[in-house]
This record gives sequence, structure tokens and C-alpha cells, in this order.
Amino acid sequence: MLGVFLDRASLDLGDLDFGQLEATLPDWRFFPKTAPGEVAERIADASIVVVNKVVFDRALLTDATQLKLVCVAATGTNNVDLETCRELGIPVCNITAYSTPAVAQHVMMLILALSTHLLDYHRDVRGGKWQESALFCLMDRPIRELGGSTLGIVGYGELGQAVAKLAQAFGMEVLLAQRPGGKTQHGRLTLEALLPQVDVLTLHCPLSPATRNLIGARELALMKNDALLINAARGGIVDEQALATALREGTIGGAGIDTLSVEPPREGNPLLDPTLPNLIVTPHNAWAAREARQRLTDLLVLNIRSFLDGNLRNRVA
Repeated sequence: MLGVFLDRASLDLGDLDFGQLEATLPDWRFFPKTAPGEVAERIADASIVVVNKVVFDRALLTDATQLKLVCVAATGTNNVDLETCRELGIPVCNITAYSTPAVAQHVMMLILALSTHLLDYHRDVRGGKWQESALFCLMDRPIRELGGSTLGIVGYGELGQAVAKLAQAFGMEVLLAQRPGGKTQHGRLTLEALLPQVDVLTLHCPLSPATRNLIGARELALMKNDALLINAARGGIVDEQALATALREGTIGGAGIDTLSVEPPREGNPLLDPTLPNLIVTPHNAWAAREARQRLTDLLVLNIRSFLDGNLRNRVA
């Protein structure tokens, strides 16, 4: 039985232990990355394929006659045609809850950095502004304490709950939004009711038809003009042009963004404009702590072993 990992470099920087994964099958082929034109040949004889972001469309899946299992080395599965997999009887398993500590601390890092204008002050010192100050300190940019402020969370699953615990440790009040496109839940607010109340809004919902452009010009206008928006979920959840306009016009106070609608953003993106105020964009690496990546690898092993034992773990299709 042959296993193929199409984009190992998207997970492993040479700092992970792949021993248990290699021991699951008698034959493995590991590729650092795979271009679209290389996929069909590389999976032609594979029984199990591990993939992170390589696209698996209907044509590829139909031609892969030996394929018995697709393991997605991530939580999101939008790169795999799940409907075709169901039609062909090819199970698809993903990985969940592997990066919770890493993403939660990244979200709080963005909130703290924006609330204190950390990067702006760092640039001020680098530029000599402190050295020229008439006072012993610089404090011309607003600095806010998190204690007593309100955090709104859209998506209260594994990640949303972890962020809530950290926020509460800082003394923040936490409000929860109704699940977009879901049933009404007791104690949760509609987005329209929640937005005017929050000092920080953080997104932890999947990208779906119900959440695409969930935060657009209308929603941003409902927020306080000093509120912060954090998106460490999926880029398509936020209307990026609307956010750029809101930042430029002062409709909201700042934003921390870890995901964009197209990644990497080779054709540019409105949020990459260096003149936008109080914006931090990180390159979709909130999840990428070594501990989280090793945890993901270990969970891949569990998924494959479960399949070989006649069971399916974390099946999504």
C-alpha cells in the first residue's frame, strides 16, 4: 500500500518527527510541494494521499482509481471536492483541535499589539522620535487596557472558547454572536445587536455561503469607531475592500488579519496597502507553532491507523 504526501513543506520545516507517520505504511513518497500539473502522476498508484492545500478536483479524483483515503493535513477542506469523494466512495478525514493554543495566543497578541500601538511605538523608537522627545516617554498614541472592555466572538467552537478564556483572564467581558446561518441559541446575540457593543470583534467561524463577506461595509459601520477587528479564521469572511476603506476613513480603530481571500496574495490585496492605519497583517501563520505542527502530524497518524483498522476518524466525507 502506497502513501503519498503531496505538500510536506506546508507542514514540516525539518523540525518535526515523522517517524510514526512513516511507520504506518510500507511505502511512502514525500514531496515538499506539488504543482497542479504534477498531481495526477504522483497519486496514480496511491492508496492514501495526505494533502494540505493542493487542490483535488473531480477530474483528479475520478482518475485516481487506486485511491482509498484522502487525509487533509488541516481543518479546512475547501481544496477537496467532497461531493465527488462521496460519489466515488473515497473517505476524506481532516484534523481538528491541533492548533488551539497557538491560534488563541496569536489572536491575543494581535489584540494587545493593536490596543497599545506596539508596532507604531517600535517604529517611533527606531526612527529616533523617543530620542528627540522633550519628555521621558512617548505617549502620543492611545494605549488601552483590555480589562473592562468587551470582546465579541463569532464562532464559539474550539478556538472561540480558547480565546474567550484568555480574554477573560485579561478582565474582558465576552459576548457571543449567533451562529451565522444557524439556529437561534439562548444567550447569543444577532450580529447586528452585538457589533455596536464590542470593543474587539474576533472571528472563528468557517468560510461558507453563510459567512462569506459576513463583515462588510454595513457591519463595520455598526461598530464603534475605535473598535478592533481580528480575523484568524478565513479571509473570505471579511470584505477586504470594505475593511480597507473603514480603516482609512476611521470607521473602526484597527484590525489584525492573519488570513486573506487569496493566499499567497501574488496579485496584491487592498489590505497590503502600507498606508492603512493601525493594521497588522500576518501571513496565515497563527497555527504554525512547532508544537501545533507536531500535534497535527501525530493526529494524521491516528487518522491513518484508524482507517487501516477498518474505522474512520474525523471523517468529513
